Amino acid sequence: MQKGATMELLDILKWFASISGIIAAFMVSLDNGRRVTGWGFALFVASSIAWISGALIQGEEALLSQNAVLFGINIFGVYRYLIRKKAVDG
Repeated sequence: MQKGATMELLDILKWFASISGIIAAFMVSLDNGRRVTGWGFALFVASSIAWISGALIQGEEALLSQNAVLFGINIFGVYRYLIRKKAVDG
């Protein structure tokens, strides 16, 4: 890949990661039900993947490690809010 194309891809990844992270944080903070929160975590997953990709391209180890951990946390959020059935209080 040419240097200019790499920078363009990197810019797209960074902007996607930033904007999707902002939207995901807003969705989770709304506390508007399990479905909205779960999809907020799903968007956080996409944001983490974009940050991880950008960090790999730039060799940013701190950003990579942070988002690898956040990716795991966000996967747990997707599981908790979208996949796992909520316990019924008896």
